Amino acid sequence: MSIGHGDHHHHHHTLAPSGQGTVMLDIGDGIGALIIHTPSWLHGHEIEVSPVDDTSARTHAAVRARYVRSGVTYCVVIDSLAEGRYVVWQDDDTPLTQVDVRGGAVAEVTWPANVVPGRTPVAV
Repeated sequence: MSIGHGDHHHHHHTLAPSGQGTVMLDIGDGIGALIIHTPSWLHGHEIEVSPVDDTSARTHAAVRARYVRSGVTYCVVIDSLAEGRYVVWQDDDTPLTQVDVRGGAVAEVTWPANVVPGRTPVAV
């Protein structure tokens, strides 16, 4: 189960949940990170991001369960991103949103509950 593979090479990720304090981020001068909060039903899906000015340079990570003080949250964590504006992809061809990543910081985006990867959202 993946979102937006395209023709690029990708790694398979472990989907084991992470415990409190187990995520280390490579951030600093000119390098930031992105957390994409998702509904639980996206667990195991890969979500891609790319710089706005080079949409073919995509990177991805899998949605994983993360155990935090308040319970379980599901998200993607992507670090080591060069500072800039990024596209979060709904699928291979459909951008979901854009987000600014700043050096030394963690940007956050929430995946809308009504958006199914690869399908157009339906207004209710």
